[in-house]
Amino acid sequence: MPTTRRDRGQVAKLVDHTLLKPEATAEQVVAVVAEAAELGVAAVCVSPSMVAIAAGANPSGVPIAAVAGFPSGKHLSAVKAQEAALAAADGAAEIDMVIDVGAALAGDFAAVSADIATVRAAVPQAVLKVIVESAALLEFAGDAALVAACRVAEDAGADFVKTSTGFHPSGGASVHAVSLMAATVDGRLGVKASGGIRSADDALAMIEAGATRLGLSGTRAVLDGLG
Repeated sequence: MPTTRRDRGQVAKLVDHTLLKPEATAEQVVAVVAEAAELGVAAVCVSPSMVAIAAGANPSGVPIAAVAGFPSGKHLSAVKAQEAALAAADGAAEIDMVIDVGAALAGDFAAVSADIATVRAAVPQAVLKVIVESAALLEFAGDAALVAACRVAEDAGADFVKTSTGFHPSGGASVHAVSLMAATVDGRLGVKASGGIRSADDALAMIEAGATRLGLSGTRAVLDGLG
């Protein structure tokens, strides 16, 4: 259990308020941007096709994040890079890209590195978060694969390593994954815990484990749980 309590405002400043459902509408994106400003979060994360809408409905200037290669990671690197570049041109200051999890599971970390580096080169000014699907790596290849993925992400220019898309059947963030990722990057990169964080206790456990950013779709409910 977490040993340190944090107040609502402290936790809010760590949150990427997220709307990545395929059925999301423009109206819902506008609403989530307004809610992000109200809650005082770190950023609002939307699909690439929704970045321009989010940017146009953002008088408070909440940083906008977009995903690339989402959710499978099985896109060509050039496609991920172009998706990231187009999102940045539309107003995204942060990019959350998905690695090719299969390449990582096969031990082809040279391919994983090249994939990340291609996106990094396409958006040199953006904050780059690399989604490693920690639950899948742990399930199918163990701790060593997750550690290796984080090291490769750091070497390729990532600013954060991120646990999960929230769409993989292996699951989302876990305390074990976040602890291992935080120990691996040792403060040199941020660690974003995302996927299945639905309560204040979940959020605090991830922060205690070393998360410096949280990806939440139910942000208000989590913050309300802090009192």
